[in-house]
Amino acid sequence: MTFAQPSRHLAAVPAPLLVMTGIVSVQFGGALAATLLPTVGVAGSVSLRLVLAAAVLCVIARPRLRGHSRGDWLAVCGFAVSLGAMNLCFYGALERLPIGVTVTIEFVGPLVLAAVLSRTRRDVAAVALAALGVLLVSGALSTDLASLDLVGIGLALAAGAWWAAYIIGSRRTGRCFPGLDGLAIAMAIAGIFVLPAGVLEAGAHLFTATALLKGAGIAFLSSVLPYSLELMALRRLAANVFGILLSLEPVAAALAGYIVLGEHLAAVRLFGMALVVAASVIVLGSGRAQTAEPTVEEAG
Repeated sequence: MTFAQPSRHLAAVPAPLLVMTGIVSVQFGGALAATLLPTVGVAGSVSLRLVLAAAVLCVIARPRLRGHSRGDWLAVCGFAVSLGAMNLCFYGALERLPIGVTVTIEFVGPLVLAAVLSRTRRDVAAVALAALGVLLVSGALSTDLASLDLVGIGLALAAGAWWAAYIIGSRRTGRCFPGLDGLAIAMAIAGIFVLPAGVLEAGAHLFTATALLKGAGIAFLSSVLPYSLELMALRRLAANVFGILLSLEPVAAALAGYIVLGEHLAAVRLFGMALVVAASVIVLGSGRAQTAEPTVEEAG
């Protein structure tokens, strides 16, 4: 099966189910990454994800490198920077915070971008609601300052900002490179630049069978599978419906954290997560916010 020629079986699956499967896949990939972080660290984990996913995407897409202008290459390199930085910040936060908390805070990035581009009072109010949700999820309203992991929260917010930059870069790159070419090239560039830091951080541990196997699983669950499912679904799914489904990312993350990592979230954090999901439904489910739509593939 290729991206261009999906199997008849997958083509018959309802588009919302494909999106939901992709969302769950991304978050379980993130939970799997949390188990790899203690072994190879942040840079090592990101290196394995990017390099292995890039290898698969380059084989599938076979991107054409010739015939592109300087502006095209500047666009894809900028896209690669946002891709690499987003993953480094996200995995750095994941090392310090539960995955449900990390994804909820990170989700503010694309949510704010969507609200800014739509410029309606309703969406601005929704972002304010999301901000309250993030405060509850982070524990800032129920924990003394000394006990808060401000570094982890800061990294999650930075990951959200880079996610917003990734969305913008993805659209610009998509106009310069056909199909999956831009994503495959950007992921390869990001992987090449992050890999030396991964080797320095993890050393020989990066190349053990366990690390490579987990890295392959993360690359498949967090990149290859969800992107393919999303691409198939968006051919048949309205953009605002996709946005509403995407709003369930924090919930899927909390579920993955509970099943894979045994992470339990207090009731106040779950309530805060519900506020963020509600705000996301308002903003990302709006037809006016379609231009700011993030992709499932790099949500975590």
